[in-house]
Amino acid sequence: MRTPSPDQPAGAGAPLVREVFPELVAELTALLEDEGERELALCARDLRLVEECGCGDGFCQSIRTADPPRGQPYGPGHRCVPLSPAAGMLILDVVDGRIVYVEILDRPPLHRRAQRAGREGPPA
Repeated sequence: MRTPSPDQPAGAGAPLVREVFPELVAELTALLEDEGERELALCARDLRLVEECGCGDGFCQSIRTADPPRGQPYGPGHRCVPLSPAAGMLILDVVDGRIVYVEILDRPPLHRRAQRAGREGPPA
């Protein structure tokens, strides 16, 4: 797990989830809107892929979208937001209005968006 510098927010160097898994973000946004979670739906577009779950379970594709507190539970301000996707389970851990973990269980494999050539910047 990376340690952010004091002047950089946690996950700032991580890719946006929408750039890696655009279908997932579209689904999260729609499901959150359906649940009346408009603020979280807006936040879902800016989630960062800080770390993929390394549990090794074949049914798990969960992702961390913020650095966790070290050696302690999320604590006050934490809530779980279970969603109702067509397949499998999507459960969000939210702390103080920020999505910090997306639990993705028993779902078809996520498809990464192919890396585009020349992504570093516009052509010269």
